[in-house]
Amino acid sequence: MKRSKEETYETIIKLKEVARKHFTEHGYAATVLDEIVKEASLTRGAVYHHFGSKKGLFLAVLESVQREVADKVESEAAQSENLWDQLILGCLAFVNAAVEEKNKRIMLIDGPAVLGWETWRSMDEQGSMRLLHEQLQLMQQQGYFESVSIEALTHILSGALNESALWIAQMPNVEESVEETFKIISLLLDRFKS
Repeated sequence: MKRSKEETYETIIKLKEVARKHFTEHGYAATVLDEIVKEASLTRGAVYHHFGSKKGLFLAVLESVQREVADKVESEAAQSENLWDQLILGCLAFVNAAVEEKNKRIMLIDGPAVLGWETWRSMDEQGSMRLLHEQLQLMQQQGYFESVSIEALTHILSGALNESALWIAQMPNVEESVEETFKIISLLLDRFKS
């Protein structure tokens, strides 16, 4: 009997939701595929059919996490019409989303370790880094950052945000650490402002 597209979609969503919970709570290495399929009331065959492997399932979960973070960045940046404020709001949204419990282990720790640095970096470039680059380009066209390489600034700022998120995720007072980070990020960006 053929499964409908809707049933297939529901199976994929269910597997990703349950897997995300397990990857968040236990990490990739300690997550057991049998526990995921049991909780999802599915079979290992469903995982292999839709994702190929545990690693393929993890990749799909990471893609979902990165999409959510990118959506959060866009949503927060859109709260202002001022380009400078959009940049700051977007950067702050990225860090806050990255350090959320449901995201940090998958996105910042296991992502690069499981998929490899190059794959993880490529995914980051297509998500949040792409949004950052677009914002910086727009700002340069509007007279900000006139004598600065936007490519270099994008990579430097993205690296600072990723490293800050890793640092903040380990701090006992996340809110205070985010505040400290954004004082420094704002000072850094002010130095490049035309």
